[in-house]
Amino acid sequence: MIGMGGDKLIPKAFGIAHDSKDGKAMAKRRGEIFRERYLPALKPFPKARELLERMREDGYSLVVATSAQKDEMKALLRAAGIEDLLEEATSSSDADSSKPDPDIVVAALEKAGAEASEAIMLGDTPYDIGAAKGAGVPIVALLCGGWPAEALDGAIAIYADPAGLLREYERSPFGALARDEARR
Repeated sequence: MIGMGGDKLIPKAFGIAHDSKDGKAMAKRRGEIFRERYLPALKPFPKARELLERMREDGYSLVVATSAQKDEMKALLRAAGIEDLLEEATSSSDADSSKPDPDIVVAALEKAGAEASEAIMLGDTPYDIGAAKGAGVPIVALLCGGWPAEALDGAIAIYADPAGLLREYERSPFGALARDEARR
């Protein structure tokens, strides 16, 4: 269930309503454990920053669409060393429902001032695929999120990780769209 928003994870995993007293207590404790135990040890995947820098060079407006809470999102972006590369970010506070519902992707499009047809999403979970498809946004998937390729069905392309996508960037959907935009 990695990548599923907490509003869906707690009910699915434990049969407890997310907004119940127990659900809220579990969500709070999950956040504490994540911030204390896991966040300090997080490291970005190799070439993640370079990939985003390349996308910016090609004129992409980079917007994060995450089911994480706003404070966790900021800490995750800091840990990844990419917070300065993003124009906007959307978190669970910007949406009624988390992934795989499209709400967060729609909020990201609104913040970017873009239509779904002008965007490409990059994700690494089936919940990203579902959210992108629900918003009408094509998505490129990465396997480094821990999901097998068959779980990422619906992606227009799949790469191992940021380094793999960067190596193949010119032939990727991102490179193709950038070339098309440059011709216009």
